[in-house]
Amino acid sequence: MNVRVILSSLVFIFAYNAILFYIGWNGWVWLDTVWPQWIELNLFVYNLVIIFLGYSYLFARFLEKVSFLKIIGACWFALIQYALLLLPVANLIVYVLKSAGVESELAVFYTGITTIVLFIFIFTLGLRNAYSPIVRTYKISISKHVETRSKLKIAVASDMHFGTLSGKGHLSRMIKLIKEINPDLILLPGDIIDDNPRPFVEKKMDQMMKDLTAPLGVFGVLGNHEYYGGQIREFTKIMKDIEINILQDEVILIENQLYLVGRKDKTDKKRQSIKQLVQSLDRNKPIFLIDHQPTALQEAMENKIDLSVSGHTHRGQMAPNHLITKRIFELDWGYKQKEQLHAFVSSGYGFWGPPIRIGSRSEILQIEVEFKKS
Repeated sequence: MNVRVILSSLVFIFAYNAILFYIGWNGWVWLDTVWPQWIELNLFVYNLVIIFLGYSYLFARFLEKVSFLKIIGACWFALIQYALLLLPVANLIVYVLKSAGVESELAVFYTGITTIVLFIFIFTLGLRNAYSPIVRTYKISISKHVETRSKLKIAVASDMHFGTLSGKGHLSRMIKLIKEINPDLILLPGDIIDDNPRPFVEKKMDQMMKDLTAPLGVFGVLGNHEYYGGQIREFTKIMKDIEINILQDEVILIENQLYLVGRKDKTDKKRQSIKQLVQSLDRNKPIFLIDHQPTALQEAMENKIDLSVSGHTHRGQMAPNHLITKRIFELDWGYKQKEQLHAFVSSGYGFWGPPIRIGSRSEILQIEVEFKKS
């Protein structure tokens, strides 16, 4: 391990513990105002609770079978983000109130109550947005002729992160919504599981996904989290057993009329370029692309891809993170046309980390394609 990595790790550890101290200090100040006798007697216990919450996700990495640790740690991530947004404002309000002559205890008490109510509101709204998915419908026209059909209906679900937090209930809702769409083709643009396939299999979610069927098939690609799990061979076998085809730099010709190109994730440095994958294809036929990360829209357009579907961004998942994804990606969510290319990026069906979505919503895409010969 080089010096730069060591220094970066030390800076991160120091910064993270400073954040824990700041959150813990704010909680202690409020409790000392509301219930001073309790906090004096239980200050050691209080500190242990803060440390446990702060490191529960790390503990979960070593104790994989203790799932509640991962749940607590994931929710703690959301609390940290909104604590860093709300607590400085709360501290400033207390300072202003005290400067205006309001008693310190009253300023701390009522500002603390207001902050707690805001946290409850954020988490309630976030849980609802995460676990109440919607279907977004798009209608497009592609200037190519397909002999077997003039229209095609596609259902797209990305970033499900099935496992501990995105569980059987969430999967059941997805299957129900996709069945209601009644698609000709189902596309799954990566991060189907949350790193490790073990919880996915133990909950028999693979058997539930057998219910995902479509006349033209169900196809997916790998996301970065399948790579993080390090069990790609096991995962692709699970998918193959339930007739979900995971394309890894592969091209499928559907009904002898439509090309479907599935890329490996950008995490794989050896993946082929879009140009390599499509160079021998008949450009008179429609070419669809599944690419987990939406980082190659220009390349897709230049290589005459007609339709691309991606995920990965989660649209930031928790606002104001969407301001970051919007700067990183040409298209971080929604639909964009670049010449002949119709590009779609989903905010995802599941979630990474906390089951919280603010400024985004769990979604399935319904894409209705009409083929018109130019």
